[in-house]
Amino acid sequence: MGIMDKFLDVMRLNDEDDYEDDFYDDDYDDVKPKKKNTAKDIDDSFYENDTKFKPKAVKTSNSKVTPMRPSRKQVGGMEVCVIKPTSMEESREVTETLLTGRAVILNLEGLDVDIAQRIIDFTSGSCFAISGNLQKISNYIFIITPPSVDISGDFQDLLSGAFDVPALHTEI
Repeated sequence: MGIMDKFLDVMRLNDEDDYEDDFYDDDYDDVKPKKKNTAKDIDDSFYENDTKFKPKAVKTSNSKVTPMRPSRKQVGGMEVCVIKPTSMEESREVTETLLTGRAVILNLEGLDVDIAQRIIDFTSGSCFAISGNLQKISNYIFIITPPSVDISGDFQDLLSGAFDVPALHTEI
């Protein structure tokens, strides 16, 4: 053996004769064809394995549990949510709340006038799209309701044009 052969043996570049393929060592003769299951065999095998799933014993406690009366929310199904957004991204929450059938009190106090105007624009558009109602309570507080909720009282009607845009620009 020359130096080159030793080098190739070390680098395992010369071992074509020593190459063992694991594929030939696999025993495929041991595989037996499966027996086809009939519907009866499948049903029987289902019930044989049923012993694995025994029902657990239910513990009964001696503590007295008194059922609570349903709250007004469950009885009437009406809810009013107060939302005070801090950015334009949070105005989507108003629309999602309206879509669930709940009324929203929108408090824009303390916001930048431009952000408050954008939130009102977005909210009034979504309110119009669902045929809801938007009313002005004060300069920076509004009530928005879904179509299933009626508003009564002495409010300034925002959607009919009584909304005073310069009122948002005045400082408190």
